[in-house]
Amino acid sequence: MIVLKSEREIAGMKKAGEILAACHKEIAKIIKPGITTWEIDQFVESFLKQKGATPEQKGYKGYQYATCASINDEICHGFPRKQPLNEGDIVTIDMVVNYNGSLADSAWSYGVGRLPDETAKLLHVTKMALYKGIEQARPGNRIGDIGHAIQTYAEGEGFSVVRNFIGHGIGAVIHEKPDVPHFGLPGKGGRIKEGMVFTIEPMINVGSYESKMDNNGWTARTIDGKYSAQYEHTIAITKAGPIILTEQED
Repeated sequence: MIVLKSEREIAGMKKAGEILAACHKEIAKIIKPGITTWEIDQFVESFLKQKGATPEQKGYKGYQYATCASINDEICHGFPRKQPLNEGDIVTIDMVVNYNGSLADSAWSYGVGRLPDETAKLLHVTKMALYKGIEQARPGNRIGDIGHAIQTYAEGEGFSVVRNFIGHGIGAVIHEKPDVPHFGLPGKGGRIKEGMVFTIEPMINVGSYESKMDNNGWTARTIDGKYSAQYEHTIAITKAGPIILTEQED
Protein backbone atom coordinates (compact mmCIF):
# COMPACT_ATOMS: atom_id res chain seq x y z
CA MET A 1 0.00 0.00 0.00
CA ILE A 2 1.25 3.48 -0.90
CA VAL A 3 0.87 5.97 1.97
CA LEU A 4 0.31 9.53 0.76
CA LYS A 5 1.91 12.15 2.99
CA SER A 6 0.33 15.32 4.36
CA GLU A 7 1.91 18.74 4.04
CA ARG A 8 2.89 18.51 7.72
CA GLU A 9 4.59 15.14 7.21
CA ILE A 10 6.46 16.41 4.14
CA ALA A 11 7.59 19.50 6.08
CA GLY A 12 9.03 17.23 8.78
CA MET A 13 10.84 15.11 6.21
CA LYS A 14 12.22 18.28 4.61
CA LYS A 15 13.81 19.26 7.93
CA ALA A 16 15.44 15.82 8.12
CA GLY A 17 16.55 16.27 4.52
CA GLU A 18 18.14 19.63 5.26
CA ILE A 19 20.26 18.08 8.00
CA LEU A 20 21.23 15.22 5.69
CA ALA A 21 22.17 17.61 2.87
CA ALA A 22 24.27 19.72 5.23
CA CYS A 23 26.09 16.59 6.36
CA HIS A 24 26.90 15.61 2.76
CA LYS A 25 28.27 19.10 2.11
CA GLU A 26 30.61 18.69 5.07
CA ILE A 27 31.70 15.25 3.88
CA ALA A 28 32.68 16.78 0.53
CA LYS A 29 35.13 19.03 2.39
CA ILE A 30 36.96 16.18 4.14
CA ILE A 31 37.15 13.57 1.35
CA LYS A 32 40.82 13.22 0.36
CA PRO A 33 43.44 10.50 -0.09
CA GLY A 34 44.29 8.92 3.26
CA ILE A 35 40.95 9.38 4.99
CA THR A 36 39.06 6.21 5.89
CA THR A 37 35.36 5.49 5.54
CA TRP A 38 35.46 4.56 9.23
CA GLU A 39 36.44 8.16 10.01
CA ILE A 40 33.68 9.44 7.73
CA ASP A 41 31.15 7.22 9.51
CA GLN A 42 32.26 8.56 12.90
CA PHE A 43 32.02 12.11 11.57
CA VAL A 44 28.46 11.52 10.34
CA GLU A 45 27.32 10.09 13.65
CA SER A 46 28.80 13.06 15.53
CA PHE A 47 27.35 15.60 13.05
CA LEU A 48 23.84 14.16 13.32
CA LYS A 49 24.01 14.07 17.11
CA GLN A 50 24.93 17.76 17.17
CA LYS A 51 21.85 18.50 15.04
CA GLY A 52 19.53 16.48 17.27
CA ALA A 53 19.15 13.75 14.63
CA THR A 54 20.01 10.06 14.50
CA PRO A 55 21.23 7.64 11.78
CA GLU A 56 18.14 5.56 11.03
CA GLN A 57 19.89 2.62 9.39
CA LYS A 58 22.07 1.94 12.43
CA GLY A 59 20.44 -1.15 13.89
CA TYR A 60 18.23 -1.69 10.82
CA LYS A 61 18.10 -5.47 10.35
CA GLY A 62 21.27 -5.66 12.43
CA TYR A 63 23.29 -3.12 10.42
CA GLN A 64 25.98 -1.65 12.67
CA TYR A 65 26.95 1.66 11.08
CA ALA A 66 25.63 5.20 10.61
CA THR A 67 26.40 5.08 6.88
CA CYS A 68 26.88 2.73 3.98
CA ALA A 69 30.25 3.43 2.37
CA SER A 70 30.74 1.78 -1.02
CA ILE A 71 34.15 2.05 -2.70
CA ASN A 72 34.97 1.66 -6.42
CA ASP A 73 33.35 -1.61 -7.63
CA GLU A 74 30.97 -1.77 -4.66
CA ILE A 75 27.49 -0.86 -5.86
CA CYS A 76 25.83 -0.32 -2.49
CA HIS A 77 25.74 -1.25 1.21
CA GLY A 78 29.50 -1.25 1.70
CA PHE A 79 30.69 -1.33 5.32
CA PRO A 80 32.77 1.57 6.70
CA ARG A 81 36.35 0.36 7.26
CA LYS A 82 39.77 1.51 8.39
CA GLN A 83 41.42 1.12 4.97
CA PRO A 84 42.60 4.54 3.67
CA LEU A 85 41.09 5.84 0.46
CA ASN A 86 43.52 6.32 -2.42
CA GLU A 87 43.88 8.91 -5.17
CA GLY A 88 41.50 7.99 -7.99
CA ASP A 89 39.04 6.06 -5.80
CA ILE A 90 35.35 6.86 -5.69
CA VAL A 91 33.20 6.33 -2.61
CA THR A 92 29.44 6.51 -2.18
CA ILE A 93 28.20 7.60 1.24
CA ASP A 94 24.57 6.65 1.82
CA MET A 95 22.61 7.58 4.93
CA VAL A 96 19.09 7.85 6.32
CA VAL A 97 18.47 10.63 8.84
CA ASN A 98 15.78 10.54 11.50
CA TYR A 99 14.83 13.94 12.87
CA ASN A 100 11.95 13.93 15.37
CA GLY A 101 10.54 10.80 13.72
CA SER A 102 10.73 12.12 10.14
CA LEU A 103 13.07 10.37 7.71
CA ALA A 104 15.14 11.42 4.69
CA ASP A 105 17.49 9.30 2.57
CA SER A 106 20.31 10.40 0.27
CA ALA A 107 23.47 8.87 -1.21
CA TRP A 108 26.26 10.82 -2.88
CA SER A 109 29.35 9.64 -4.77
CA TYR A 110 32.66 11.43 -4.17
CA GLY A 111 35.88 11.36 -6.12
CA VAL A 112 39.08 11.03 -4.10
CA GLY A 113 41.71 13.40 -5.46
CA ARG A 114 42.26 13.48 -9.21
CA LEU A 115 40.10 11.04 -11.19
CA PRO A 116 40.72 9.35 -14.54
CA ASP A 117 38.50 10.74 -17.31
CA GLU A 118 36.27 7.66 -17.45
CA THR A 119 35.65 7.76 -13.70
CA ALA A 120 34.89 11.49 -13.76
CA LYS A 121 32.42 10.89 -16.59
CA LEU A 122 30.77 8.08 -14.60
CA LEU A 123 30.10 10.46 -11.70
CA HIS A 124 28.78 13.19 -13.99
CA VAL A 125 26.46 10.87 -15.90
CA THR A 126 25.13 9.23 -12.74
CA LYS A 127 24.27 12.58 -11.17
CA MET A 128 22.65 13.80 -14.39
CA ALA A 129 20.66 10.56 -14.60
CA LEU A 130 19.25 11.23 -11.12
CA TYR A 131 17.97 14.65 -12.13
CA LYS A 132 16.56 13.36 -15.42
CA GLY A 133 14.58 10.84 -13.37
CA ILE A 134 13.37 13.53 -10.99
CA GLU A 135 12.10 15.60 -13.94
CA GLN A 136 9.66 12.79 -14.75
CA ALA A 137 8.32 12.51 -11.17
CA ARG A 138 5.17 14.55 -11.76
CA PRO A 139 1.52 13.85 -10.93
CA GLY A 140 -0.08 11.90 -13.76
CA ASN A 141 3.15 10.39 -15.04
CA ARG A 142 4.01 6.77 -14.31
CA ILE A 143 6.87 5.16 -12.42
CA GLY A 144 8.17 3.72 -15.69
CA ASP A 145 8.71 7.24 -17.02
CA ILE A 146 11.33 7.80 -14.30
CA GLY A 147 13.24 4.61 -15.05
CA HIS A 148 13.04 5.10 -18.80
CA ALA A 149 14.54 8.59 -18.59
CA ILE A 150 17.42 7.33 -16.43
CA GLN A 151 18.11 4.23 -18.52
CA THR A 152 17.93 6.00 -21.88
CA TYR A 153 20.37 8.68 -20.78
CA ALA A 154 22.87 6.43 -18.97
CA GLU A 155 22.99 3.79 -21.68
CA GLY A 156 23.27 6.50 -24.32
CA GLU A 157 26.45 7.65 -22.54
CA GLY A 158 27.91 4.13 -22.66
CA PHE A 159 27.15 2.99 -19.10
CA SER A 160 24.77 0.41 -17.62
CA VAL A 161 21.97 0.65 -15.03
CA VAL A 162 21.88 -1.69 -12.04
CA ARG A 163 18.69 -3.75 -11.94
CA ASN A 164 18.82 -5.48 -8.55
CA PHE A 165 18.58 -2.33 -6.39
CA ILE A 166 15.92 0.33 -6.82
CA GLY A 167 14.37 3.42 -5.27
CA HIS A 168 11.54 3.16 -2.75
CA GLY A 169 8.88 4.98 -0.85
CA ILE A 170 9.88 6.38 2.52
CA GLY A 171 7.92 7.71 5.46
CA ALA A 172 7.54 6.30 8.96
CA VAL A 173 9.99 3.56 7.98
CA ILE A 174 12.94 3.43 5.57
CA HIS A 175 11.29 1.29 2.90
CA GLU A 176 7.70 1.74 1.76
CA LYS A 177 5.89 1.41 -1.53
CA PRO A 178 6.18 2.33 -4.34
CA ASP A 179 9.18 0.53 -5.80
CA VAL A 180 11.05 2.85 -8.18
CA PRO A 181 13.23 1.00 -10.74
CA HIS A 182 15.84 2.99 -12.64
CA PHE A 183 15.03 1.24 -15.90
CA GLY A 184 11.80 0.54 -17.73
CA LEU A 185 9.30 1.64 -20.32
CA PRO A 186 7.51 4.99 -20.56
CA GLY A 187 3.83 4.95 -19.69
CA LYS A 188 4.17 1.78 -17.62
CA GLY A 189 3.99 1.19 -13.88
CA GLY A 190 1.99 2.87 -11.15
CA ARG A 191 0.59 6.36 -11.50
CA ILE A 192 2.52 9.10 -9.69
CA LYS A 193 0.24 11.01 -7.30
CA GLU A 194 0.43 14.14 -5.19
CA GLY A 195 1.52 13.26 -1.64
CA MET A 196 3.88 10.45 -2.61
CA VAL A 197 7.37 10.59 -1.12
CA PHE A 198 10.04 8.31 -2.51
CA THR A 199 13.70 8.03 -3.39
CA ILE A 200 15.29 8.01 -6.80
CA GLU A 201 18.78 6.55 -6.54
CA PRO A 202 20.31 5.29 -9.80
CA MET A 203 23.34 3.04 -9.52
CA ILE A 204 25.30 3.26 -12.76
CA ASN A 205 28.18 0.97 -13.78
CA VAL A 206 31.10 1.34 -16.17
CA GLY A 207 30.72 -2.28 -17.31
CA SER A 208 27.96 -4.86 -16.89
CA TYR A 209 24.87 -3.99 -14.85
CA GLU A 210 25.03 -7.37 -13.11
CA SER A 211 25.99 -7.60 -9.45
CA LYS A 212 27.19 -10.14 -6.92
CA MET A 213 26.95 -10.22 -3.14
CA ASP A 214 29.82 -10.32 -0.66
CA ASN A 215 29.87 -12.93 2.07
CA ASN A 216 28.77 -10.34 4.61
CA GLY A 217 25.27 -10.55 3.14
CA TRP A 218 25.03 -6.78 2.65
CA THR A 219 27.54 -5.45 0.14
CA ALA A 220 26.79 -5.69 -3.58
CA ARG A 221 29.55 -5.17 -6.13
CA THR A 222 29.88 -5.26 -9.91
CA ILE A 223 30.32 -8.70 -11.39
CA ASP A 224 33.27 -7.56 -13.55
CA GLY A 225 35.10 -5.43 -10.97
CA LYS A 226 34.46 -2.16 -12.81
CA TYR A 227 33.44 1.01 -11.01
CA SER A 228 29.91 1.91 -9.92
CA ALA A 229 28.47 5.25 -8.77
CA GLN A 230 25.22 6.30 -7.11
CA TYR A 231 23.37 9.52 -6.41
CA GLU A 232 20.11 9.60 -4.48
CA HIS A 233 17.53 12.16 -3.41
CA THR A 234 14.32 11.88 -1.44
CA ILE A 235 11.54 13.71 -3.28
CA ALA A 236 7.97 14.69 -2.48
CA ILE A 237 5.32 14.90 -5.19
CA THR A 238 3.27 18.09 -5.13
CA LYS A 239 0.63 19.47 -7.45
CA ALA A 240 3.33 21.61 -9.08
CA GLY A 241 5.81 18.76 -9.45
CA PRO A 242 8.62 17.17 -7.43
CA ILE A 243 10.28 18.86 -4.46
CA ILE A 244 13.75 17.59 -3.56
CA LEU A 245 13.81 17.16 0.22
CA THR A 246 17.56 16.43 0.34
CA GLU A 247 18.76 19.14 -2.06
CA GLN A 248 22.33 20.31 -1.41
CA GLU A 249 22.19 23.44 -3.55
CA ASP A 250 21.85 26.68 -1.62
